[in-house]
Amino acid sequence: MLTLAVLLEVAGLANLGAGLGAGIAAIGAGLGIGKIGSSAMEAIARQPEAVGDIRSNMIVAAALIEGVAFFAVVICFLILFV
Repeated sequence: MLTLAVLLEVAGLANLGAGLGAGIAAIGAGLGIGKIGSSAMEAIARQPEAVGDIRSNMIVAAALIEGVAFFAVVICFLILFV
C-alpha cells in the first residue's frame, strides 16, 4: 500500500515538473526573441542601409531559439506520456 502511494506521488511530481519545464521553455523563448527583436530594431535605426543583413540574422537567431524551445517542450511531453 505504501509503495503505491509513493509511486502516485512521484508521478504527480513528474507531471508538475514537466509542466513547469514547458512553461519555463516558453517564457525563455519569448524573452529571447523579444531581445533579438529589440536589438535588431536598434541596429536598423543606427544603420538603415544594413536592413537586409540584420533581418536575415535576426530570423536565423529567432529560428534557433524556437527550435531549442520546441525541443524542451517535446522533452516535457515525453516525461508526461512515456
